[in-house]
Amino acid sequence: MQSAARVRQPAEWESHAAVWTAWPSHPEYWEGHIEAARRDVAGMIRALATPAAGRATPERVHVWVHPGEARQSALTALEGLDIDLRAEPLGDIWFRDIAPIFVRDREGQLQYRSFKYNGWGGKYVMEHDDTVAGRIARQTGLPGTGVDLIFEGGALDVDGGGLGLTTASCLLNPNRNPGLGQGAIGQLLRQHLGVDSLVWIEDGLLNDHTDGHIDNVARFVAPGRVVCQHPSGNDDPNREVLGKIAEALRVYRTPSGKALEVVEIPSPGRVTSPEGDIVPASHMNFYIANHRVVVPVYGAGYEDKALADLQRLFPTREVVGLPANGVLMGGGSFHCITQQQPA
Repeated sequence: MQSAARVRQPAEWESHAAVWTAWPSHPEYWEGHIEAARRDVAGMIRALATPAAGRATPERVHVWVHPGEARQSALTALEGLDIDLRAEPLGDIWFRDIAPIFVRDREGQLQYRSFKYNGWGGKYVMEHDDTVAGRIARQTGLPGTGVDLIFEGGALDVDGGGLGLTTASCLLNPNRNPGLGQGAIGQLLRQHLGVDSLVWIEDGLLNDHTDGHIDNVARFVAPGRVVCQHPSGNDDPNREVLGKIAEALRVYRTPSGKALEVVEIPSPGRVTSPEGDIVPASHMNFYIANHRVVVPVYGAGYEDKALADLQRLFPTREVVGLPANGVLMGGGSFHCITQQQPA
């Protein structure tokens, strides 16, 4: 294990060698929605594994699948795709939170950082999930270290230059690291991920069991440029919180005194589960691949404008909207189930 030297977590739009994801494997975790989730995940994997005309080369897609029935379903659904399918015991698919985070050291060499994980504050503790980060780290063969902090990758978004976005509702929640305040957590993220300054958003979306991960509400799309959402429809359940998020981003100033460029796109508005419950649907939960930006859409009627706005922000990539209602029944979307490995 190496000591925690000064490192930098690359921005997601920097070149990737690979992306790590997983296949929905346990019907009991999905409460009747596993086949819909599998269709959504298959669509995402297909978009990540296939080229886009005139765009960069796709990254290698590593797909973990629990041995048994799930593996056979993945072989059938993903037949013909040039992917790396690995039979590995796992709890569920939320690799943004349970896989290692990759960083570069002072010499530009790639390392990993693995954090502690407690099932989003003890709400969903699943067998094998707490071992995923270590096993992926070993499979990459990269050096790295573990960090004594309960932390999920979806709780932080970075610009690659030392600036990060996070939410107080998650990162300062006593169900993660009781006794650790804003200063102590910030110091650990500075030491292990190279985040010199944090933009603190107060709250995330309604009914988000992660306690408000930032990758559902605001994302860097370029150095100093952040995208967030404005409410859609009179019944948008997040109308108030979306306004507060945009305002917090606008008033923030970097240590050098610069304002962020804030771009707002439409939210999906009010989206409910088949049982009628409000779910934390968000167009922010996109994954930035080498050649595409894969954006979750929910058939709510606001996605065309959201996709067009995002395409203007990513002129060198193809922006595609893919159905995500099924995977959302597990609590997240495409960014939540991926973790990039930089080139």
